[in-house]
Amino acid sequence: MVQKHSLSSAPGTVALLGSGEYLPVMNETDTYLLATLGGAGQTHIALLPTASGLEPGRPQYWNSLGFEHFQKLGVQDIRLSSIIDHTGSNDPEQVALLQGANFYYFSGGNPRHILESLRATTAWEVIAAAYRRGAILAGCSAGAMALGSVLISPRDVYSDQSPHWLPGLGIVPKIAVFPHFDRMQGNEIWASGFKRMLASLPEDHRGLGIDEDTALVRMPVETEAEPASWKVMGLGSVTLFERDGRARIFHVGETIVDL
Repeated sequence: MVQKHSLSSAPGTVALLGSGEYLPVMNETDTYLLATLGGAGQTHIALLPTASGLEPGRPQYWNSLGFEHFQKLGVQDIRLSSIIDHTGSNDPEQVALLQGANFYYFSGGNPRHILESLRATTAWEVIAAAYRRGAILAGCSAGAMALGSVLISPRDVYSDQSPHWLPGLGIVPKIAVFPHFDRMQGNEIWASGFKRMLASLPEDHRGLGIDEDTALVRMPVETEAEPASWKVMGLGSVTLFERDGRARIFHVGETIVDL
């Protein structure tokens, strides 16, 4: 049974995707997320192509793909935002579009650009407040990275220099998210740099590798103090890493209770 929860005093559901936003492979995951809000008819979703703001034409591409995807799932209120930079995040018209939504979806692109665009803005204040009242936050690839407490540029993995961690949006505390994980692990140079990067994580932080076409979804909670559990959905697996490299792998259908 899917637990439904309206905007209240409990934080919303969170979905972290390794890849596959707005594609049929995520139909089951997104249908589950809609059900936590009472179904497609009760969903008011805002699509945020912010991460692709530096790529001409990509925000429009993601908005179009997302609109078609959620329309097929029965959602009628689909809001296409044009928040692609810091200026847009403070634009009254764009902020008004976010008001009253109960599902915010961040598609992929450049994780650092999301932070630079949203941090200390009216748009993020609206989104964060809605999340605290029960709205869903979903992030794919760069969007998932930004929802963690720290993130790193993928380029730093290949660099011989010390990794430079940036503070994320902090929705998932003490976690650094690594999307496209199965594909990246297949790169020998990246795999070597990843070990060095794990060791450089801030104290008490862990790494979270999410395979492509895979989502890690936090189950709804009744109160903010209630321990949350996370379920693996999609096609692949999720790997939870300690700073010393110790790892636990979770497959589709399995849950993580100590994230």
